[in-house]
Amino acid sequence: MIAKKSSTRTLPFGPEGGPKGTVPSGPITSKSKAVFFDRDGVLNVDKDYLHNIEELEWVEGAKEAVAYLTQQGYTVFVVTNQSGIARGYYEVEDMQRLHEHMAAEIAAAGGKITKFYYCPHLIGAKVKEYDVDCDCRKPKPGLLYQAMAEYAIDKDKSFLVGDKQRDIESAAAAGIKGYLYESGNLLEFVKKIISC
Repeated sequence: MIAKKSSTRTLPFGPEGGPKGTVPSGPITSKSKAVFFDRDGVLNVDKDYLHNIEELEWVEGAKEAVAYLTQQGYTVFVVTNQSGIARGYYEVEDMQRLHEHMAAEIAAAGGKITKFYYCPHLIGAKVKEYDVDCDCRKPKPGLLYQAMAEYAIDKDKSFLVGDKQRDIESAAAAGIKGYLYESGNLLEFVKKIISC
């Protein structure tokens, strides 16, 4: 188990990439190419502090994009800042239920999300447990490092897709390529990346 270091305390990563979590998957035994997706604004329509399944709205082509990448031999991860937990807007368990639902819908479409990694921290947070100057909140690369520590990932064949500059900075800091998604069909977007 890898621990996150801060000036005040050490927080262990859980099986979903945060202090607690679900949706685990077995380790990859040989180096594999991977895709890291930011969540809000890339896989799902960005709604302020989304945590209710009923409010989930997929980005056009998102489920198909994950299915396509899975079929192409990529291991797919999600890396997401979730400061709504630190702000007290929802609990870790609420996020976990949403992630389990998303993973199930992706699986039904023929894809697989191997693991969700999340950062619940925010400096000055209302929930003091998460008032931490961590290494996992993007643009810091801690979530990517967590995945790379747990899975054998070929950096040269891997990339990240995010909708904000902090996502791209996180990818660069971890030594992988980052692509800025702004709008449009996500399947067509990832196909263009792979064809380059």
